[in-house]
Amino acid sequence: MKTQTELKSFLDQKAAYYEQPRFIETDPIQIPHLYSNKRDIEISGFLTATISWGNRKSILKNAHHMMELMGNDPYNFVMHHSEDSLDHLEGFVHRTFNAIDLTYFIKALRALYNNYTDMEAFYSKFAQQSDLNLAIHEFKKEFFSLPHPTRTEKHVSDPLKNSAAKRIHMFLRWMVRDSNRGVDLGIWPSISPSILSCPLDVHSGNVARKLGLINRKQNDGKALSELDKSLRMFCPEDPVKYDYALFGLGVFEKF
Repeated sequence: MKTQTELKSFLDQKAAYYEQPRFIETDPIQIPHLYSNKRDIEISGFLTATISWGNRKSILKNAHHMMELMGNDPYNFVMHHSEDSLDHLEGFVHRTFNAIDLTYFIKALRALYNNYTDMEAFYSKFAQQSDLNLAIHEFKKEFFSLPHPTRTEKHVSDPLKNSAAKRIHMFLRWMVRDSNRGVDLGIWPSISPSILSCPLDVHSGNVARKLGLINRKQNDGKALSELDKSLRMFCPEDPVKYDYALFGLGVFEKF
């Protein structure tokens, strides 16, 4: 059993090893890296994170396809789409996320950008000192304030309902964490990386349990709270850098 000091050193080494530009080649974060405009990065990142579950090759293929359907100009498409252009989304599908859901997401994003300068402005309005759970909850409320198919709600998780909200926490990591290592994008300076939560999935959850970082068996909001507490002890100013270590150990090293 490693001591806390040894465990921190081990995780620091793994995080530094995996947080490298080569990480982008096989990761969905490559999609927002295609853009330089802040709102394009936000929209492409949010939509890509939304479909980031299942086979990674399939995620990448479908995320690139989504961008192509939007003319590789996501913010312009969101703000100026017509009913005809929305018809072109027909046939899109990634697992249970389909054209019905994508169409609503486009409409909801336009409403959001009509009310806020950008997504950062929304999240920073509701960010708390300890975490972004309230901000995500308020985002979901705002996002589904237009008439919408009930089926579409499942594609945005709510941490206040004990969800680990893996995909939206991953999106927030992309937007908030510093870009100086060439992976995350760091375009939301108003939010501190200290309040980010780790994107908890089957891989990171299994590794975290083996390392004694969490005890809870389910990958839910309570398990994420345990993991946050553990990682913030190691690096309170940037706990989510360890997502690279946990994910890399699980996916690439079969730890």
